[in-house]
Formats: sequence, C-alpha cells, structure tokens
Amino acid sequence: MHAITIPQPGGPEALVWAEVPDPVPGEGEVLVEVVASAVNRADLLQRQGFYDPPPGASPYPGLECAGRITALGPGVAGWAVGDEVCALLAGGGYAEQVAVPAGQLLPVPEGVDLATAAALPEVAATVWSNVFMISHLRPGETLLVHGGASGIGTMAIQLGKAVGARVAVTAGGRDKLARCAELGADILIDYREQDFVAEIDKATDGAGADVILDIVGAKYLDRNIRALAVNGRLAVIGLQGGAKGELSLGALLSKRAAITATSLRARPQAEKAAIIAAVREHVWPLIAGGRVRPVVDRTLPMTEAAEAHRALEASTHVGKLLLTAP
Repeated sequence: MHAITIPQPGGPEALVWAEVPDPVPGEGEVLVEVVASAVNRADLLQRQGFYDPPPGASPYPGLECAGRITALGPGVAGWAVGDEVCALLAGGGYAEQVAVPAGQLLPVPEGVDLATAAALPEVAATVWSNVFMISHLRPGETLLVHGGASGIGTMAIQLGKAVGARVAVTAGGRDKLARCAELGADILIDYREQDFVAEIDKATDGAGADVILDIVGAKYLDRNIRALAVNGRLAVIGLQGGAKGELSLGALLSKRAAITATSLRARPQAEKAAIIAAVREHVWPLIAGGRVRPVVDRTLPMTEAAEAHRALEASTHVGKLLLTAP
C-alpha cells in the first residue's frame, strides 16, 4: 500500500507519499480500507518531530479515518467485512489501509456520506470526553470554547447547544465568528480585538463561564481562571500558546474551580473504547437527527497532504480539512 511518510521531520514538504508494507490486523483489530482521513494539529507536531506515536502505533500520521472493513483479526465480533465505518486512531490515517482496534470503530452516522464521516471521530471523542464526561456541562450553564471555528470548536458549539447550554466562543475575525453564530454560538468574541474575560463577565452579569474548553494553554491560563464561574471547570486540551504558565492558587481556591488536562492519542485502548461507546450512545443520535453535523472546510487528495498542513498552520479554515485516498 501507500502512505504519507515522514523520512525526516520538518515543514510540510517533509510529508512523502511512499510505498510501505501492508498492515496486518492483530488480536481484536480490523483492517480498514481508507476512503478519507482528516488533518489535526497533532499531525503537524508529529511532522515536526515533536509528537511521536505511542508505542505499537502506526508510524504514519492521521488520528481518524473513514472507510470499509476488508478483514477481521482474531477475536473480533460485531463487525463484518464490507461494513462502512469511521474510526479513532493512534496513527496511520494518512494511508490506503490501517489496522484499527475494534473498540475504536463507529458506524457511519445516518445522513453522513462515508468520506465526510472522517471529520467526526477525533472531534466528537475529544469534545464529549472533556466537556461532558469530565467537566459535566449541564443545561443552562455557560460553555466558553476557545478556537470556536476549529474542528474541535465547531463540534463543541453544536454539542453545547444540543444539551441546552449557552455557548461563548473566541475566534479571529468577523467571518469566523459569523460561522460560529450559524452553528448556534450565543456570545461571539474576537480575540484579536476584545478581552474575553471582560466579554464573558459582561455577558454573564459577572457570573463567569461554568466550563471552558481551551486549546491555547499557558498564554490563557491566568485569564481562563479569571473568566471561570464559581465551581467552574477548565479543560485544557492544547498547548498552542505554550506549555508553562503561572497559576494563582488563591484565585483557583476562591472560585472552588477545577482544572483538567487531557490528550486522547496516548490513552489506553480501554479508555478510548469507553469514550467511543459514549460518543455512539450520545452524539450519533444527534447527528442522525440533524441537530449536529460535521463541518468540513475543504477536501484534498491525500497526496496533497502538505498543502492541507499549510492551510491548517495558516488557520484560514473553518471546521475540518479532509484528505481522500486515491
């Protein structure tokens, strides 16, 4: 088969479409013929040499895919050759085939075409696990989503609204904020021109945000604490603004607040399977009912993965960037 390889870490030009050995499904795995994959910021970090795959995972980038099952490994039940699926991966999505633990498979949701389904597993699993399973967002609460126009952001807006929360977003520029509003965002904050702490304070009459989903990290840490409500929950899922920051424990204590920080890729398979099961139970019916939808900015051939990486780095997109296999 062919896959996007990274012979040497570097810029987008480091991505090379090359012939590689075919994967073989092991115990509890299935082999998926990839129709499409999606681009995530973790892929950019892997390309640059900063984010190696977990031990035993495929060396190729790509944390999600959609396609058809072509073979079953030993011990797999509940799936059949020919099933159309999408999947959460520890790596290997930028390829013609990938071996996937059966617990990380999802059926393609009703009303979504096979290629577009590749935009769903990573964002649905990340948002549901952090905003709902860990931070326990409830109806009537306020959710602040940083990077509202990103793939994660567009899913978080829709899921927040679907459960009856009030959703605030930060994004850069009127066009991106307008797209967030179309998805249901109630409070629109241009981080280039506005202070999100002041805007949240004003919009909530001083109460603050009950849950904050943060992709920025250190740069926003102090302001996130100030923007939290009493008993608020801050979920850190990215480090685009740095990995080391100062935290006022006094401010955290005064808010009786909690901070969690998670990554999805390196979690044990059992934890991933539990998240995927929860996504199938809670998110898939919302997609089938038309209340939540994948947001795809553009689709490129997998052989043009370098161009997709450039687009993601430029942050000119809204939603997800997809790569289709030949």
